[in-house]
Amino acid sequence: MHSSPLQGSPHINRRQLLAAAGVAAFLLPRDGVAAQGASGRPTVFAHTTVVTVDAVHDDVALAVDGDTIAAIGPTDEISAKYPRAAVYDGRGKAILPGLINCHAHLAATLGRGFNEDFGFPNSAHLAVSPESLLQGEEQALMVTIGALECIRSGTTTVVEFASNIGGYASALAQSGLRCVFAESIADSETVRGPMSVEGLAGSVAPKFSAQRRNEGIQRITDLYSSWHGAKQGRIIVFPTASLAETSSPELLQAVRAFAEKHDLGYSIHLSQSRAEVDYMVRHHGVRPPAFLARSEFLGPRLFAAHCRYVDEGDIALLSRSRSIISHQAAMAGNRGVIPPIPALRSAGCPIAYGTDNNTNDMLEAMRVALLTERVRRDDPLPGLLPQPEDALEDATRGGANALRLGQVVGALEVGRKADLIVIDTQRVHLVACNN
Repeated sequence: MHSSPLQGSPHINRRQLLAAAGVAAFLLPRDGVAAQGASGRPTVFAHTTVVTVDAVHDDVALAVDGDTIAAIGPTDEISAKYPRAAVYDGRGKAILPGLINCHAHLAATLGRGFNEDFGFPNSAHLAVSPESLLQGEEQALMVTIGALECIRSGTTTVVEFASNIGGYASALAQSGLRCVFAESIADSETVRGPMSVEGLAGSVAPKFSAQRRNEGIQRITDLYSSWHGAKQGRIIVFPTASLAETSSPELLQAVRAFAEKHDLGYSIHLSQSRAEVDYMVRHHGVRPPAFLARSEFLGPRLFAAHCRYVDEGDIALLSRSRSIISHQAAMAGNRGVIPPIPALRSAGCPIAYGTDNNTNDMLEAMRVALLTERVRRDDPLPGLLPQPEDALEDATRGGANALRLGQVVGALEVGRKADLIVIDTQRVHLVACNN
């Protein structure tokens, strides 16, 4: 008996298989990826493979009308339904949901080669920061290079976490990416950036500036007024607190209030280093997550970046508040500290992925995330969990939920935006493509 590809795929879902007995294979490539945009008339991807978190559908068609997925089904049926469509020969190709990068610093592209291999915070102590050398449109150029890398490696949605995004917002908007401008603010007068060992040794009691706080909120307000909803809705603006150690309770409450007023998400760098944790305990009497909880900053709108140094109490706070964790696995590996993702996941914290700075390759971030989580799990039979489907889910549905876009992107379903990528499975490093 023959069944259609959408009724029953011959491919095995390894998560389902593992629940029963064994192991199989699914390959996500590191090359051959291009973002597919909308065209003036419908586009039909014919005789292709559609990959979702839960299934692989072979020899089907996917139709895009405008910027929306209009149909998925047998190629003959879809072709008949859209006779005037532009047809893309999908044989030897696989279509996946566009990857969602929940934490990037595209403006830090120039830091490549200066920001690796020196720990965190950077111990190289350069006399001149590379970013300070940029003039005129050079910052926009660096952001554009970062955006191109996002597109080249399968990202269709990216969160730019930075201050003064307005200066290069236009360049990023022109990239075609779906962008979240996460305007970052701080109000500390005594801490200027991520806490270091040296900074901790010389630290003094925190002091905050109402003027800096108000100026930051005004930047967020202005960026929101200018850009939120622009480019046919591709541009979103979130309020963001830079760091726990540079934020007053008043700033945290203002960021959350802005997000709730406009139905937005918000973010922060959290528990990045031992020095940060020690600073918060020394000067605030609690660890960073507890400081956020005391300031009513935790919650389901929050996607907190990193969480490399969290203990059981921190994890319980994050879990109870339904806060989301943005895991930058490749950068964590670079820093030499992998966050306790298995414990966070087991506690019920939703997980999303990001790249951080230096590189914007989400496929690499997914690969490192999968491998390092397997190491941290220390299972009796290692190497089974998580599966590639799990990493794909974190990088698509997980990211979409973190950005409050769970009904818009993150899956290949009729009615969702056509934020999708096409992978050439005939590249030499992907043959044989058994799953």
